[in-house]
Amino acid sequence: MAKADRVTAALLLALSLAFAAGGLHYYPYWSESGPGSGFLPAWLGGVMAALSLLMLLRRPRAADALEWLPRGEGARRVVVLIGASVLYVALLRPLGMIIASALYLAFVMRYFERHKWWLTALVVLIASAANWLVFVHWLKVPFPASPLGF
Repeated sequence: MAKADRVTAALLLALSLAFAAGGLHYYPYWSESGPGSGFLPAWLGGVMAALSLLMLLRRPRAADALEWLPRGEGARRVVVLIGASVLYVALLRPLGMIIASALYLAFVMRYFERHKWWLTALVVLIASAANWLVFVHWLKVPFPASPLGF
């Protein structure tokens, strides 16, 4: 397992550095009004590179040799979450970003956390309204729209 961890860490380090370098090469780090479009990729790539380097340099312990893949109920939950995420991406265009995100959040809250319906509905409504307000209304991000126009 230690060899797989090292190879993964080295690949993540290379990809992180390439991501940060690409962000800085193609986009301005700073603009007249504040952080530019290269600001976030540079910092995100730098943090990812630092974490990859820590993973690469850490000493393996005996506990690392244990099985790390989930089994039984844990494996089922991972498969369900991956399936729900794939379905979420597939529903983005036909349902729009706000509705697809609301359905995904509601599913995760009910299936995984077993929250009550009233709490799930409240959180989904607040999150959907905040999502629309920040990204669609204020930032004018061109999200996929629902058939209802939002």
